[in-house]
Amino acid sequence: MPLLVMKFGGTSVADLDRIKNAALKVQREVERGYDVIVIVSAMSGKTNELVGWVEATSPLFDAREYDAVVASGENVTAGLMALTLQELGVPARSWQGWQVPINTTSQHSAARFVSIPRQNIDQKFAEGMRVAVVAGFQGLGSDNRITTLGRGGSDTTAVAFAAAFGAERCDIYTDVDGVYTTDPRITSKARKLKKIAFEEMLELASLGAKVLQTRSVELAMRYKVRLRVLSSFEETDENSGTLVCDEDEIMESKVVNGVAYSREEAKITLVTVEDRPGISAAIFAPLAEAGVNVDMIVQNISEKDYEDHPGSVTDMTFSCPVNQVARARKAMEDAKAAGHIAYDDLVVDTEVAKVSVVGIGMRSHAGVAARMFKALADENINIKVISTSEIKISVLIDRKYMELAVQALHDAFELEKP
Repeated sequence: MPLLVMKFGGTSVADLDRIKNAALKVQREVERGYDVIVIVSAMSGKTNELVGWVEATSPLFDAREYDAVVASGENVTAGLMALTLQELGVPARSWQGWQVPINTTSQHSAARFVSIPRQNIDQKFAEGMRVAVVAGFQGLGSDNRITTLGRGGSDTTAVAFAAAFGAERCDIYTDVDGVYTTDPRITSKARKLKKIAFEEMLELASLGAKVLQTRSVELAMRYKVRLRVLSSFEETDENSGTLVCDEDEIMESKVVNGVAYSREEAKITLVTVEDRPGISAAIFAPLAEAGVNVDMIVQNISEKDYEDHPGSVTDMTFSCPVNQVARARKAMEDAKAAGHIAYDDLVVDTEVAKVSVVGIGMRSHAGVAARMFKALADENINIKVISTSEIKISVLIDRKYMELAVQALHDAFELEKP
């Protein structure tokens, strides 16, 4: 039998009616001749509830017990989905991570896949099972303890199973009907894409688009797993949703395919840092150790022989999520106190946002940056920081102009047109 992987997120299985709706979609694929592996998330809101219980019980909790508690949400959904499919006459059973087993590292709450042996599930398929309902987000560590993969881990579980079992496709059912050129809540001109390349989706996911978890796209790109993003709440067919696939499957790509944004950004500047070999390592190593996710980095041209600073000095600017500013500030102050770096001031701007344009067509087209900057200039939006890659240009701007910037860039690159 050909094999399909279907993943249902928390909103898709939020109650028994939605589980029944998801089960009917699985039943249709079985009737089309597929064996199906279904990956389920916890029911909407359940993970937050479980996390709250853990934190209320033990503020300095044991990460191993945290995983044991939090993973239970997916176990409940898997059992309910299997029961619902059985009621529909579909031979199905549920699988917890340790039963497969999904072997992971023992880094609790942030585990990585090691292997997914096929024999247990393959044996049950051979015995007549048509659907394996697997609890997402969880695995079994080398210490024989339950592990979890971090938020969004069920997407990654689905892609990992599709790769391990050679699935024809991995369908991700969620509360949106595909991947759009930008957030439809910001501009009504946003258009649903029929296809998008892995690299573009990876950039959009990492830049703030919430449709797919970044690690799941990385895994899909590595193993060439064809992903389809679909709505759980609409009737679907083979042409529904958005296909995330290899660039070779896309006949002709637009120069820019999407505009992404991240609202909760902060800009930090170290003023008058000594400009010498090793200064970047002295700054960013402590930030990494503190778990600060540094994104955009700009080092100004050196100014020589300030009256108070003989020799070369510069300013170093970087961005990070707003909720990591306190950690970043402490890491820099500790490094300064230890004598590893010296600076006159640490300036923080927490009222910025990142806006990015993404497209594989940038590789072969010049002038994208100029077009982007002109569109922002026409709206009198000042750019604070710029970073680029082969298929992406990102800018940091005042947060109050974020939605205006997204709309302007969407219009400038005519993304409403197919």
